[in-house]
Amino acid sequence: MLTDTELRKLRPKEKTFKVADRDGMYVTVSTAGTKSFRYDYRLNGRRETLTIGRYDDTAGAKHPRDPA
Repeated sequence: MLTDTELRKLRPKEKTFKVADRDGMYVTVSTAGTKSFRYDYRLNGRRETLTIGRYDDTAGAKHPRDPA
């Protein structure tokens, strides 16, 4: 299972690559460093891909509170 820590450690390479989770779910890492969640499934014998959304590295980060 892909965790937040594992996703943060993924770095872009020369080519776009996939990191599988399970049951058709995976993350693609583009050459620019964009991480997208995708899901592969079959419908009527044809492979389909659903892009769920992007991973935001800063979403879980702890930011200091503004004292004001």
